[in-house]
Amino acid sequence: MLIRIEASQLPGRDCGQAPGFPGYRNIHVGVQRRDRPAELLDLHPGDAPSAAWELEVTTTATETGWDLRGPYVQGRPGSRFVYLSWGAVNSDGHFAMFRRAKLWFDAIGLDVLDAAVSSGLLVAQLGLTDARGHPLCAAVRPPLIEWSAGS
Repeated sequence: MLIRIEASQLPGRDCGQAPGFPGYRNIHVGVQRRDRPAELLDLHPGDAPSAAWELEVTTTATETGWDLRGPYVQGRPGSRFVYLSWGAVNSDGHFAMFRRAKLWFDAIGLDVLDAAVSSGLLVAQLGLTDARGHPLCAAVRPPLIEWSAGS
């Protein structure tokens, strides 16, 4: 099955200082590979009009629904998620991560997962700017993300 993550409302290339937040310049976002935090899929600049990623996953039926696994899927069965990693890219092209967003699979309805497995496509839609104007981070579940089966 394919997971397509469609992101909009990116926060911009620079992110100013705020209490508890040092601020960063030339920020980018990508999907973090499992067990390889330095390996990112499709970095997008923070000022892009949108960003999208496609991840191949395998699906296995379980007693409670579906288990999704793949090189970019993190966590244990029943607690799976994908990391969107935010970082600053320096003049040498080095990415230094400063925060991550966890797109949790446990918030996907079983009816949506069943339909996605049948169609071969699960779609996630979300905005990537938090309420303070910073890059979205921490646990991401509805209403911050909408999961649907593709056709």
